[in-house]
Amino acid sequence: MWPLWRLLRGQQRSDNPRAVGRAALIASAGGQRGYADWTNPDHRLRRLLSEFIGTAGLMFILSGGAAVLARYGGGAPPLWEKGLVLSVISGLWLMAAIYFLGDISAHFNPAATLAFALRRDMEWQMVIAYWIVQLAAAAGGSLLARAFFGPEGKLAATMPPPGLAWQAVGFEVIITFGLILMVLNLADGPKLNGPLVPLAVGGYVIAFATMGGPFEGAAMNPARAFGPDVALGNLGTWWVYLLGPSIGAAFAVAVAYVLRGPATFAEATAAEGTPLRRGNQTQEPPT
Repeated sequence: MWPLWRLLRGQQRSDNPRAVGRAALIASAGGQRGYADWTNPDHRLRRLLSEFIGTAGLMFILSGGAAVLARYGGGAPPLWEKGLVLSVISGLWLMAAIYFLGDISAHFNPAATLAFALRRDMEWQMVIAYWIVQLAAAAGGSLLARAFFGPEGKLAATMPPPGLAWQAVGFEVIITFGLILMVLNLADGPKLNGPLVPLAVGGYVIAFATMGGPFEGAAMNPARAFGPDVALGNLGTWWVYLLGPSIGAAFAVAVAYVLRGPATFAEATAAEGTPLRRGNQTQEPPT
């Protein structure tokens, strides 16, 4: 078995048909000319715009949903009912967003982007751009919800119980590990535009957000926790939802490697999204 530490360092065997990182992208995109589209500024803009739309929409519907429940729900609903409603609407949004944006880019989660980076599916400068856009989109979505509905319902902010911050970190590690491992081990790896993948992602989020939401918010996503915290002006506990999902994503990459080996050409391509289609291009990457 090709050692995991070599995978994480980006070392590849030239005779290995399961090359990873840039080598896999070049091979899957049809050589150096096809790879040029991956680094084309227009293509990168498409991917970043897709990430912004998906992440901002997620936080708008979550923060807005929490505020609407508080203002128009006929009284404060029980915590588990609030958790169930917010879990369902966020899961439904993720299903819809992955269906219409998945062929471009549909991470919507800095932890997922970290996982693809550790697998060498993405270049680090693009990873950093993803994180900036995802966090900005999350803040924008929650701020827009506050502009409409005010800060009621704490805009679905995630908060660990008093004195249980490290227990919340551990819980986030576990549930984020499961989410990222599921994504990496789907039939075509991280290809988030497969016909059943959005259902699996949405179902997982609904299940664990309903179960864990009343405990500590069950973010599984640093951006999901960041948006309401920015809108409320309190980042005091955000470190919990940055540290836990990041550790969980790293563990998921390691376990996925043991289960499946390095990413295939198609999987590495899917993590990058669909390249631009050019009329004068004689060779297009496989779909």
